[in-house]
Amino acid sequence: MRIVKHIPNTITSMNLLCGVLGVMSALKGNLDTAFYLMLIGALCDFCDGLAARTLNAYSDLGKELDSLADLITFGLLPAIMLYKCMDIYHPGEWYCYIPLVIVIFSAIRLAKFNTDDRQTDNFLGLATPACAMICGSFTYVAHLDIYNIAGAVTASSWIIPVASVLLSILLVSEIPMFSMKFCKGASSDIKWMRITFVAVAVIAVVATLIMGQHFSHAVLFIFLAYILINIIHAIVKR
Repeated sequence: MRIVKHIPNTITSMNLLCGVLGVMSALKGNLDTAFYLMLIGALCDFCDGLAARTLNAYSDLGKELDSLADLITFGLLPAIMLYKCMDIYHPGEWYCYIPLVIVIFSAIRLAKFNTDDRQTDNFLGLATPACAMICGSFTYVAHLDIYNIAGAVTASSWIIPVASVLLSILLVSEIPMFSMKFCKGASSDIKWMRITFVAVAVIAVVATLIMGQHFSHAVLFIFLAYILINIIHAIVKR
């Protein structure tokens, strides 16, 4: 049916809408709402690919629309969240704008992904959703309690700007990073990295529940661990 081929693009459009609403919320200082909208956008991003594969409804339009939606939800939104988080402590200071470089490098990252046939099963460089989850969960943790570690980090004038630059470099780096698409033919290294990542994720979730913390703490730890696992693997392989 003709309507079926539009289902993945409709889901992608919902991702884009979540990103736009998230940016509006973040600019108003509602970082909690912005984070939840980012998570909904991530769910839509997962579902549009799943729908395209299930319905065999691939299209060039869908590919480009997906990247545009990702740029807003996983590029602009996390950058605005970090900017707003810093602006609360350092209103009007020039270094509050440094996190906006994430938008530029996210755009480059997405453009590279669309034109690089080496990234069909795994990634080269940090995927934009993973970067966004780190930024979004961090700002939410800081928003929950200004007296926790994240709040102290946010109060610093240099840690978030430096972290933003490092994340931007990772976005366009050539560091191999595994995807969570479980497909046949994956190397033993990739399988063990995925198993390690899942184990770390389970530990993080259980620890968060035991300590009675908000789930955003687990999200932050899981995606930081994802980067660390891939970097350690890349160093060992060399």
